[in-house]
Amino acid sequence: MTQRPDIPLPPPKERRRLREAGALTQAQVAAQVGVARETVRAWESGRTTPHGRKGEAYARFLESLTTPSAEPYEEPAAPRTAAGRTGRHRQPSPSAIATAEAPEPSDTLTPAQAFDALYAFCAPALVRQTYLLSGRRELARESVERAFQTAWQRWPEVAVDPDPASWVRATAYEYALSPWHRFRPRYRHPEPPPADAADRALLDVLLTLPPSYRRTLLLHDGVGLGLPETAAETEASTPATANRLLHARQAVAARLPGLADPAALHQRLAEVASAERLRAPRPPTVRLGSERRARFWTRAAIAFTVTIIGATALTVRTAPTRYEPPVPPGETVQGIPPRVAPGTLSDKELKLRKKLRSGTAHGPQRLLPESR
Repeated sequence: MTQRPDIPLPPPKERRRLREAGALTQAQVAAQVGVARETVRAWESGRTTPHGRKGEAYARFLESLTTPSAEPYEEPAAPRTAAGRTGRHRQPSPSAIATAEAPEPSDTLTPAQAFDALYAFCAPALVRQTYLLSGRRELARESVERAFQTAWQRWPEVAVDPDPASWVRATAYEYALSPWHRFRPRYRHPEPPPADAADRALLDVLLTLPPSYRRTLLLHDGVGLGLPETAAETEASTPATANRLLHARQAVAARLPGLADPAALHQRLAEVASAERLRAPRPPTVRLGSERRARFWTRAAIAFTVTIIGATALTVRTAPTRYEPPVPPGETVQGIPPRVAPGTLSDKELKLRKKLRSGTAHGPQRLLPESR
């Protein structure tokens, strides 16, 4: 049995160019080839190289994009299996906590329209993710709003990012996991827990995990990222990310044995996130808040700079223009008695004066000069 040689593939940048030239998203390419969206993203970034049947299907698909007259290659889709849970929880949608495919940038959209499109795709799922990450509803809304405000302030950088959804998600996660929230008065008191006992148990287990383990578990088993993508987003190595994911799954399985299967854990995370009524603000409100924050900090920076300039000018105006050496302290000169400062006489001096005065009255007669 001989192995079929792999069909030559174009470079990673050319793969992405061909996809964008065909006005296709990574999710559409993944559906045509029969792989995950993260796999297509890894192929286009050059982290991995397709092989085997998937590689051949991907090569034929790219070849169909280079020839406009040819029909696009379609891989027969695998049959879907119904993996729904029956019970008190409603079946969540596939995008309950997984961020949808971000819209591709288009030259016909204004920056505000492109931002609103990204917000509409990512914000609803991102609010649920940050709720599972922090356990607080208000903090989840605030984290997502602050992340998109930062994205709007740095929109030229975010707009050209290969994956703007990951950029915003990482910013929201960093804000939600900030340890400084514990010093805020409004976050010193716990929020009401979920109404269902099973949801409370899962949320309690998640909050007992270290923040890095919790974030890794949510990205891999909740959002559905691959291990390399999770490692890149958490800024850790792939072995460290695998160890965090393993220990997090063991901790959850020790408290909740029914969630030892990653698929069951993913389903329960989606159910807990969709059970809460979490609503993100509207995109114009976020953009307006971002512009207000930018104006406030700009004015604060200007006021601080003016204060520093004024203090410097005052110091230069009032500072001495020449050096004045300090006056040294006095020293005692040996052999010369110190001069006594005028003041009241001591008891010893009073006795001596009294003795002298009393002695002169009974002494011999004094010789006084006479004038002639």
